[in-house]
Amino acid sequence: MKLVLLTALGVGGATVIGSVLGFIFKNISHKFSDIVLSFAAGVMLAASVFGLIAPSLEGGGKYAIIITIIGIFAGAVVLNLMDRLVPHMHRLVGADTEKHSNTNLDKVLLFVLAIAIHNLPEGIAAGVGFGSEDTSQALLIAGGIALQNIPEGMVIIAPMLTAGITPRKTFLCAFMTGIIEVIGTLIGYFAVNISAAILPFALAFAGGTMLYVVSDEMIPETHSHGNERGATYALLVGFCIMLITDVLL
Repeated sequence: MKLVLLTALGVGGATVIGSVLGFIFKNISHKFSDIVLSFAAGVMLAASVFGLIAPSLEGGGKYAIIITIIGIFAGAVVLNLMDRLVPHMHRLVGADTEKHSNTNLDKVLLFVLAIAIHNLPEGIAAGVGFGSEDTSQALLIAGGIALQNIPEGMVIIAPMLTAGITPRKTFLCAFMTGIIEVIGTLIGYFAVNISAAILPFALAFAGGTMLYVVSDEMIPETHSHGNERGATYALLVGFCIMLITDVLL
């Protein structure tokens, strides 16, 4: 339990670390952020396949393939529904920044909710990973998610400041999204420990949410600024590093 709690704090803290770097380096180039985010996408892609979906197939018994496929689509559909309820942060970056009486406060709340759309499921994925009792794989999954959180925390700072949100509220927003991820990690961990029977489905569900984030958010974002080639190779490097790590461990 101590390791899970430390991991949860690490995953959530990565967003805060990224936001601090965002304050220090306000003018981060699109090329740099695209390369780093693509590398993180490759790490998350490998972590979802090797750390979540593969264990789901191994532990699902006679109907493993059915349970795993249903779990993957369930995770993607749930995240898609959440995304429809609250617009995601990338759509808010270019929103109208004209100031009105409550505009700044509204933007803060929208950003918190938008980032939480996939921070909560990502946290759950990190927690579910520990349910497989393969600590090394669980740490790899959490590491991949944390790695993705750092550049994400970096790139959201400048747009929020530009939108007129004060530095204090901006940092508070980043901090709250980190807390949300900590909560998600603990939810995932306790859920699979309460009932081991749901573990195969939970693993596939978490894998589906991560695949959705990579496909729907990370890849389109990194291919929208003219850096497609570099972003693609960065993704492959991240995937292969996780592949090597998985084989060695």
